[in-house]
Amino acid sequence: MLFRMYTTAVLFFGTTAAFSVPQKSSQQIISTRTTTSSSSSSYSSSFSRRDSLTFASSVLIGGTTFLSNPENAFAAKGASSSGLEQDKAKIVKGYKRLTYLLDNWEKETTKCNRNDNPYIGCERTPEKVMEYLGYKSMEDPLFRADKTLMRLQTAYAQDDPDFQDAVDVFMEKAEEGNGMAFISSWGEANPGGGKDRVELFIERSKKDVIESKQSLETVIRILNLSVD
Repeated sequence: MLFRMYTTAVLFFGTTAAFSVPQKSSQQIISTRTTTSSSSSSYSSSFSRRDSLTFASSVLIGGTTFLSNPENAFAAKGASSSGLEQDKAKIVKGYKRLTYLLDNWEKETTKCNRNDNPYIGCERTPEKVMEYLGYKSMEDPLFRADKTLMRLQTAYAQDDPDFQDAVDVFMEKAEEGNGMAFISSWGEANPGGGKDRVELFIERSKKDVIESKQSLETVIRILNLSVD
């Protein structure tokens, strides 16, 4: 980034200097070259290089000073304190929802009377698993939770390996849990499938939900968030 700032400064100064030189007629230019070419060229070249380097150095020093302040560097990324508070609230709410899902697993993954056929009764369904993990709606607190967690990490736990591990685990297990639930939703439609395949993959997704919840628990502990 600093290299780009330096290059931009030099180009900017050079462009400005070029356009600020008064235009002369060809006859005046020829006359000037025969009398003052050597001394003028030497002075102009020296002046141009010196001013370019001075301007570029001031930009570099100013940029380094600005970015060395963590608050300024973080602000440059577009984060705000209110936005971070919202991110914290999303993680806590998402954690509570996963806790509720696991505490009511059978109830939340079972649907009864889905149609008018009285012989079907109740069926296992994976829809709630995908919903609670944030893959069904933009309004869910865990929607794009990976981005939420990375913003919080940048702000509060950039050098904490436990936080990084928690983020990695959540991203992996949430994705796997959603994948298992999706496979389950096609359990009866696939060749050789049936209700037993639907239930099999729902139960496999439960393990991923448990580990996703545990990783959020670690994040909440590190950030000292309240879940009451």
